[in-house]
Amino acid sequence: MCHTEQHHEHDHGTRKRENATGEAQPFVTGALLTVSEVAAAMRVSNMTVYRLIKSGELGAVRVGKNYRIREADLERFLQDRSVRVEEG
Repeated sequence: MCHTEQHHEHDHGTRKRENATGEAQPFVTGALLTVSEVAAAMRVSNMTVYRLIKSGELGAVRVGKNYRIREADLERFLQDRSVRVEEG
């Protein structure tokens, strides 16, 4: 193994890139979902998912001309919008 390969392996755990919202995140963490899978899970249209990505509300990764959404980003999006009902 040459020195550059070792360096790459060493950096693998700390390498970052930006998602659609500009946040630095590790390259691979959990499952990557398609726009259709996210739309089906949320019971909304694909267009709604694209709008959420474009507005920066839902983080996504660009793969060629397509988007992939991390499972963790979807969970964070849904949790941030969960409604708490207070009894009074």
